[in-house]
Amino acid sequence: MSDASGEFLVVGGRVVTPSGVIEQGYIRIKDGLIAAIGAVTDLDGSEPLASSAERIDARGNWLVPGFIDVHVHGGANHDFMDADEEGIKAITKFHASNGTTSLLATTLTASREDLTAVLERVSSYMSQPMDYAQIVGVHLEGPFVNVKWKGAQNPAYILPPQPEWLDEWVSRFPGVIKIQTLAPEIEGSLEYIEKLASNGIVPSCGHTDATYDQIVAAADHGLRHAVHTFNAMTPLHHRNPGTVGAVLTDDRITAEVIADGHHVHPAGVKLITRAKGTHNVILVTDAMAAAGMPDGDYDLGGLPVYMKCGVARLKENDSLAGSTLTMISAVRYLVNVIGVPLEEASRMASANPARQLGLDGQIGTLEVGKKADFLQLDVSLEIQSAWIGGRKQ
Repeated sequence: MSDASGEFLVVGGRVVTPSGVIEQGYIRIKDGLIAAIGAVTDLDGSEPLASSAERIDARGNWLVPGFIDVHVHGGANHDFMDADEEGIKAITKFHASNGTTSLLATTLTASREDLTAVLERVSSYMSQPMDYAQIVGVHLEGPFVNVKWKGAQNPAYILPPQPEWLDEWVSRFPGVIKIQTLAPEIEGSLEYIEKLASNGIVPSCGHTDATYDQIVAAADHGLRHAVHTFNAMTPLHHRNPGTVGAVLTDDRITAEVIADGHHVHPAGVKLITRAKGTHNVILVTDAMAAAGMPDGDYDLGGLPVYMKCGVARLKENDSLAGSTLTMISAVRYLVNVIGVPLEEASRMASANPARQLGLDGQIGTLEVGKKADFLQLDVSLEIQSAWIGGRKQ
């Protein structure tokens, strides 16, 4: 990895910025931040802007913001539920190699003790310099979900919202929990949603049997996010629009989507992007430990999983069990299969999640003053290099 204190000038790439694509652009990096950005024609070789930095040729490549995965359980044969420091490094290294520069360590439904232990390990890891993808917080997926739509959540630990758990977690690990997913129809959920929001945590629906009206009511109380839209929630019907109908039509709710060709049909992905607009959709991987690994047997939250042809399923009932997706593969799927322009796919993979986490002043777009988290992609959208905080990986 390069030294974050160095100074670099990446020149000649197609730079994706919030205001459009600079066809022949440059990014100047200094002390880990974007110091300048613009068109190559603006560069004057006699000025310090061009002369003081190590030049890197990006001609023929795209320069896009690093991806932010707000829903990822693991990878490289490790899971955040039990990963030690070396396991967390392996997960973040694997996902960094596939374009993820920041992520939320995502849990599964488990006991209070196990969830607290995850928060403790991840909080400790976040307190020190991180070499690879930066963990910017935790996404608690469960345990306050609906057993009817448990998917790959362990039913042994599903229960109604427990406000005292949140009180402990917020007190012991301030600012660490960024999102919590629950079923809004469960008794006590609306008050719990308000409690999440008041603590700066994004309330999210998922693994839910909620009706359309129940999701709208939850949004009135502060619900702002939906995990893996279409999966593990009441479906869309023209007379009973369900959770999916509410998520697609309520502009207060940002929708995750797993764009891997298995979790959602291409028509479903098109429907999400057209209904929500690409400004209100977030690409996620929902990747589990088997991501980056060969086919075989694995474990997800204590449940046996088998992976065949890269698709992970529960042995118990053949339900999908997370995914083996990477963010760069999700972006390529959007561009090559769904027909979304790269600039819009980039927004769903970077700018939107940064905004949802309240981190859009630091990461998510290529702008002066933000962290130098970006990717260099060739015309086939293969990663040529990844930069995290001004360090070339």
